This record gives sequence, C-alpha cells and structure tokens, in this order.
Amino acid sequence: MTPEAIARRSAELMWAEDKTAREHGISLDAVAPGEATLSMVMTSAMTNGHGIGHGGFIFLLADTAFAYACNSYNQRCVAQHCSITYLKPAAEGARLTATAREVRRADRSGIYDVGVADETGTPIAEFRGHSRTVPGTFF
Repeated sequence: MTPEAIARRSAELMWAEDKTAREHGISLDAVAPGEATLSMVMTSAMTNGHGIGHGGFIFLLADTAFAYACNSYNQRCVAQHCSITYLKPAAEGARLTATAREVRRADRSGIYDVGVADETGTPIAEFRGHSRTVPGTFF
C-alpha cells in the first residue's frame, strides 16, 4: 500500500470507533501521512458564559486533528502532552477547521502542530501535541 492509502485506511478504521468526534459533529475532511484536516460548527451548546465558543470544544477539535495526523501510519499513537493557545474567540455558528501537520517523528515520539481557523481564515487557536506510539496497529 502507498503511504496515502495507509493513512486513509487507518483513518477509516479509527473513525469507525470515534464516537466523540461523530457525536460532536466533527467531520474528517482530509488525511495524509502525518497530516489531517477536520472541521466542526460551533453550536449554541458549545458556547460558554461569555457567549463565545468554549475552549474545551476548540481543544477537542484540535486534539482530534492531532490524533488523526499521528495515527496515519497504521501505528497506534496516544497523546503524551498537549498545549493550546487561544488567539481569538470563536463565534457561535462559525465553522472551525483544524489543520494538523507533523513537525517531527522519531522512534516512538512525535510532535504535531495544529492550527484552528474560522471560515474566513482568521486564526482562532494554535495547538501543539506530543504523541507516543503504543503497541498495536489498525489493520
């Protein structure tokens, strides 16, 4: 299989078990080796007491994109450390897109950056995830 086919198959099998992403309206838009793009609309149920997108849901989207990027090699990976910086508030109704890309991968560790932007391309948050490969494959 090509690296692209491995990434797609790994994502398909992961998506089949990803209840959190599906139940929160996240869509898997693209996947490639070390990369993933996912999106989600900020619903009224995802807003906080200030009437803006709750940071936890923005983190959820970024973390999910990170997960699909680091699991794109048919090797199971989990997060070992993540951080996020919120740059601008997300409005209710905004379609947010998280674009994850691999920065470095060596042995069992990986580093991934995820940019979250709204539909106008305005940056909402920057996320960095550190992955750890664990035993097991998807197929």
